Amino acid sequence: MGSFSIWHWLIVLVIVMLVFGTKKLRNVGSDLGGAVKGFKDGMKDAGADKSSDKSAEPQQVTGQTIDVESRREQTKS
Repeated sequence: MGSFSIWHWLIVLVIVMLVFGTKKLRNVGSDLGGAVKGFKDGMKDAGADKSSDKSAEPQQVTGQTIDVESRREQTKS
């Protein structure tokens, strides 16, 4: 008691198929697969962006201090 047997799961599956229909279940499955594929592609792209940022040339530091607030005030005027 407490765990479902294979027959319980088969009955639940048949009821779900009768309620939603096989076409709708197929669409849900393909949408879910597409979402997983898109997520994996996005993760690969993010990893490629990070590795390309690390390989980019570092910016030259000129020893000059820039006051961001004063620069904002100058652009507003």
